[in-house]
Amino acid sequence: MSATGNDGAMDTDLVNRSADIEFFWDPVCPFAWQTSRWLRRVADLRELVVDWRFINLSILNEKRDYDSEFPEGYQESHDMGRRMLRVAAAVRAVEGSTAMDALYQAFGETIWHPSDGASADHRAAMATPEHLTNVLEIAGFDHLYADSATDRQFDAVLRAETAEAVARTGSDVGTPIITFGPPDGPSIFGPVISAVPETDEECLSLYDATLTLCRFDTFSELKRSDRPRLDLPLFTRDLKQG
Repeated sequence: MSATGNDGAMDTDLVNRSADIEFFWDPVCPFAWQTSRWLRRVADLRELVVDWRFINLSILNEKRDYDSEFPEGYQESHDMGRRMLRVAAAVRAVEGSTAMDALYQAFGETIWHPSDGASADHRAAMATPEHLTNVLEIAGFDHLYADSATDRQFDAVLRAETAEAVARTGSDVGTPIITFGPPDGPSIFGPVISAVPETDEECLSLYDATLTLCRFDTFSELKRSDRPRLDLPLFTRDLKQG
């Protein structure tokens, strides 16, 4: 099932240009997923429209040496992300950008919130035909979109959006990238959070603080590497089994 032009490019009219926020995501990044859960809550509270766009880690890091710069398994996971995003690009090309809300939700739930009977090695089940079909069924789309996982024509879309996201923040970033008031509003890599704030007030406070910092053109970075373990069922389960 294909929905691109002859050159494999996406119809840009299908990207939501009336959104309040653009969120660039790769389904294999747990931090992007955690940030998306927080942003969904904020969007509901503030009645904001989020456009869920693509950034692919395998494309972002294709010029780096995976063997020396990343832990074992990262290249395989990033390649899985590319297969999943090809499917997402195929769905968006036909169904429109609003379809990405349900699709990203389905990807995140199936990867990071596994059922009790799921494989202990989550990578073994990611981006398989069975996983992709399940995600599409959960999101309410035709299972035939799963065939696009190996269709390299969609890489042009992923490459263009990855480049667009990085152009907004500068290099040496990852996922997620958020743009407030796109396409010309301030953008940032992050916020990278281990857990979604517990209350609505805390969620809004984090959002307002992030937006305030982003509005200063001279601000570039705050960081600390001493942080709690990701508060996601997949990691909690693995910790108990270890």
